[in-house]
Amino acid sequence: MTPSPGGAALELGASAPLSEPTPLIPPSKQGSLFWRIRGMIRTVRPSQWVKNLFVLAPVVFAKHLTHPSIIKSAIGAFGVFCLLAGAVYTMNDLVDAKADRVHPVKRFRPIASGQVPVSVAKVMAVLLVLTALGGAAFGPWQFFVVALAYFTQNVAYSFGLKKIAYVDVGLIALGFVLRVLAGGFATKTPISGFMVACTALLALFLGFGKRRHELASAANAGKQRAALEAYSPRALTLALAATGVATIATYLAYTLDHDTQRFFDNPWLWVTTIHPLFGVVRFLQLVVSRPKAESPTQEILRDVPFMMNIMIWVAEVVFIVYRLRPS
Repeated sequence: MTPSPGGAALELGASAPLSEPTPLIPPSKQGSLFWRIRGMIRTVRPSQWVKNLFVLAPVVFAKHLTHPSIIKSAIGAFGVFCLLAGAVYTMNDLVDAKADRVHPVKRFRPIASGQVPVSVAKVMAVLLVLTALGGAAFGPWQFFVVALAYFTQNVAYSFGLKKIAYVDVGLIALGFVLRVLAGGFATKTPISGFMVACTALLALFLGFGKRRHELASAANAGKQRAALEAYSPRALTLALAATGVATIATYLAYTLDHDTQRFFDNPWLWVTTIHPLFGVVRFLQLVVSRPKAESPTQEILRDVPFMMNIMIWVAEVVFIVYRLRPS
C-alpha cells in the first residue's frame, strides 16, 4: 500500500505496475563509443587485478608497512603488474575468441561478442605492455627482469602451452610466484622460502580447482579448452586434495618456524591458520556448488563468506605482526 498525497491509500495492482529503479550509470547504447569503452575496460579485467596483491606480500611479512618509501615502490610494482595483467587478458581473449564463442558464458566477452574489435584489442595489448615495461625499467633491474619474465611466460601460455595439461596450471602457479618475487625485488625485501612455497601451492590449488570446475560444467570441454581433454575428474580431485593440504601445512609450518617467531617477536601467528583452512574448504564448495559460474576464482571475489574471511585474516596478521609484543 502506498499513501497518496491526499492521505488515501493507493493499492498497487495491475493498473499501477512497479517500475525498476533507474541505474546509477545507464547502459550505453550498443555500437556507441561508451559501449566500446565499457568493453575495453571489461577486457582488461580490473576485478581480477586483486591477484596482484601478491606483489605486496613480501612488504607485509617483512614488517615494512610503516616505511613510506618502500610502500611507494610496492604500489608502483603493483601498478606495473596490473597493466601487464590487462595486456595478458587482452591477448588471451584474442587467442581464445573462437573457442569463447561456443562457451555459454564466455561468448559474451567483449572480443568474442564483437563489442571490442580485434584491431582495437591488439593496439590495447601493445600499449599496455609498453607502458608496463617502461614503468618497470624505473625500478631495480631484477624487478624489470621478473616483470619481463612474467609477460614472456604469459605469451608462451596464451600461444600454446595452455593446451598442455598440468603444464598450463604449472604456468599459472609460476605467475603468482613471479608476482611475489617482483614485490621483493621492487622493494629490496628478502623473501623466505616458505612464502615462495606457500604461494606456489596455493596457486596450484586454485588452478586445479578451476580446471575441475571447467571439466564438470563444460558440455564440450575439448572445444572450450584443449587441455581439458587430458584431465580426468579423479586426477583433478586428487590434485586438489594434495595441494590444498600442502598449502595449509606449509603456512602452518611457516608460522611455527623458530626464525619466523623470532623475527616477529611473537609466537601467536599460527592461530591465523584457521583462515587459510576456511578459504580452502570454501573454495572447494564453490567449485562443486556453482557449476554455471564462469570461473570459481571469479566467484570467490563475489562470495561474502570468502571475502570476509580474507579481510579478517589480513587484519589479524597485521595486528599480530605490527601490534602485539611479548610480555
